[in-house]
Amino acid sequence: MKILQTAILLIFTLLVVPVFTYLFGIPLGDRDWEALWVLIKICGASVTYCFLVGELTNNNSQVDKYWSILPIIYAWVMAYFGDFSPRMVLLAILISAWGARLTYNFARKGAYRWKFWEGEEDYRWEILRKKPEFQPKWKWTLFNLFFISGYQNVLILLFTLPMLVTMQFDDGGIGLWDYFIAGIALFFLALETAADEQQWKYQTEKWRLIKEGKLLRGDFAKGFLDKGLWAISRHPNYLGEQGFWVSFYFFSVAASGQWLNWSVVGCLLLLILFQGSSNFSEEISASKYPSYKSYQARVPRFVPRPQGKTQESPAPSS
Repeated sequence: MKILQTAILLIFTLLVVPVFTYLFGIPLGDRDWEALWVLIKICGASVTYCFLVGELTNNNSQVDKYWSILPIIYAWVMAYFGDFSPRMVLLAILISAWGARLTYNFARKGAYRWKFWEGEEDYRWEILRKKPEFQPKWKWTLFNLFFISGYQNVLILLFTLPMLVTMQFDDGGIGLWDYFIAGIALFFLALETAADEQQWKYQTEKWRLIKEGKLLRGDFAKGFLDKGLWAISRHPNYLGEQGFWVSFYFFSVAASGQWLNWSVVGCLLLLILFQGSSNFSEEISASKYPSYKSYQARVPRFVPRPQGKTQESPAPSS
């Protein structure tokens, strides 16, 4: 049932929201369309590459490798079409900082190899491939084409497009609101960095103990991290990621003066994606670790709750 609900939300957001908001916005100019077509061509090439390589190698984490790289390319293309104005350069630098951090975090997990088609695959794809819903193989091929390679590549483009709206209304300067939004975006970037670093240290030590055949004790016996930022949010890294791109949308609000414009579709779709992704991850964790359900009950999924409130949340289901 949740899969159907998520699909409906994705379709509504992808089709209805941009059409509705575009009707109440200012149409793109010639320069804006020129930039958008370049971005679409890059996105199309990435979809084709990720699908073909994923099928040929049976490694469906090709999009993951470019998740942090493509936004940097998109950002500097838009900065170029925006004549490298101070505001456009600021946005491109923010995206570059976000991308550099995420690329580093992904690289240290073994995602990149000299044989570029290899690298560590997201463990969830292997689990998902074995589900009855994706048998026979042609069903997985379609899923790879339309969701893994197609939808995710389009989403990467969409959540960077508030920069295109910003370019549309750019007056050449950087205002106080731009600095304020940049500060919020940097806060979420720092949150995501700290959360990933805590998880990396925990998992590195846990697997070192396992490989050495040592008995897991204390926090490592649970199998999952519930200390530091992970004691107040089950996915503080996801919270940082979502917060960064929601903040980024508000650059288009500051530039255009419109609280709602068509580029909002990117961050909305990202929020829905993380809801579904965390559902699936937690379903796996709850099946592996006996104490994970109690962790779900006492710690909120994303946003920390005020201290003293202990409202329980049910374990997610697929």
